[in-house]
Amino acid sequence: MTIKSLLLAAGLATSLLLGLPAQAQTQMLDQVVAIVDDDVIMASELRERVQSITQTLQSRGMELPPEDVLIRETLDRLIIESIQLQMGNRVGARISDAQLNAALERIAAQNRMSLEQFRVMLEQEGQSYAAMREQIRREMIIQRVQSGNVNQRIQISEQEVNNFLASSEGQELSQPEYRIQHALLPLAPEAPESEVETARTYLEGLLRRIRGGEAFDQVISGSTDRYPFSGGDLGWLKADDLPSLFSDVAPGLETGATSDPIRSPSGLHLVHMADMRGGGDQMVEQTRVRHILVRPSEIMTDEQARDLVASLKERAEAGEDFADLAREFSEDIGSAAEGGDLGWTTPGQMVPEFEAAMAETPVGELSDPVQSQFGWHVLEVLERREQDMTRQAIRARATEALHQRKYEEELDAWLRKIRDEAYVDIK
Repeated sequence: MTIKSLLLAAGLATSLLLGLPAQAQTQMLDQVVAIVDDDVIMASELRERVQSITQTLQSRGMELPPEDVLIRETLDRLIIESIQLQMGNRVGARISDAQLNAALERIAAQNRMSLEQFRVMLEQEGQSYAAMREQIRREMIIQRVQSGNVNQRIQISEQEVNNFLASSEGQELSQPEYRIQHALLPLAPEAPESEVETARTYLEGLLRRIRGGEAFDQVISGSTDRYPFSGGDLGWLKADDLPSLFSDVAPGLETGATSDPIRSPSGLHLVHMADMRGGGDQMVEQTRVRHILVRPSEIMTDEQARDLVASLKERAEAGEDFADLAREFSEDIGSAAEGGDLGWTTPGQMVPEFEAAMAETPVGELSDPVQSQFGWHVLEVLERREQDMTRQAIRARATEALHQRKYEEELDAWLRKIRDEAYVDIK
């Protein structure tokens, strides 16, 4: 029997899933459509997800699949999500409000909005902000469960890295890459010289602000009332992939620099070097740090974990040995035996919250309690140094490329495995 016929047998017509009049819906009782281990999936949950997917596909101008295919695949997705969420609950995976807010702020920032503006936009479009928060929380838990289970299945040998670096794809890793931001002030090719000079004068005024320290994207986005600027972040590009108009200009810019106005048949352009990587020596500032980690649990609330970390900081500042405190209290098994010592760390190696606290803490001092996805930390910065990481950086990027390639394969295999091992009863 197909998924669609199962749903019909349960009294859920396809038309109900895709939206009946409100009066008809109120006459239907919600029903269980699937039992998944210790969880259930309700008809209302399936209906809401189908409607959400339908709206998304329609908004993107994409063709909808047949109804029975859409329902079956949506139910399969909900089953897989349920299995992973239950796994997360069993190991105590939690997403704090602070972490959730930070994720939502990043989403809002990608849409060039504040969190409040993002909330208002959702409500104006008829979407629930609370439902959005809960969906993001679920996705973050699932991502954490996937990462924890899939990463341990991936092994990358030194020989694999060597082979990759010897390939044409690997050799490209040593070539410099540029992250370019671009702004175009449009002008017609036949625009009179007086109009071009007026626009150039205006653009040079913006350029002075940018070179004076204002952020490129903020200056441009705040100046669209007079001219309809276009462009944006072009992402990471190698020299060979740069637009021909920029290929002679961009490689000569330092990080954070902005070009003089460039004339083309489309108008006047500004090119901003947001960042660059690869090519030449890569000197990075490394930090040697040690920490104590306390995880919230069934017997310790989040607030109690924070208070414990704060008290351990006070004890260390009062003269107790940090390493001894780490051996006794830290729940980071990998570093606790070493007195909390994490060794030399490179930017990007730690989670963002930990890195930010590490960067703000002077050498020889302790940080305030800092929360990450792992729990509450107090850390001590022991040393800092400049290190040539050119070779290591290239190998790290090769390892990352290989890891990403294997991750997708292992994730698919792992999802099939947990689906096969779960108890699933479609009603």
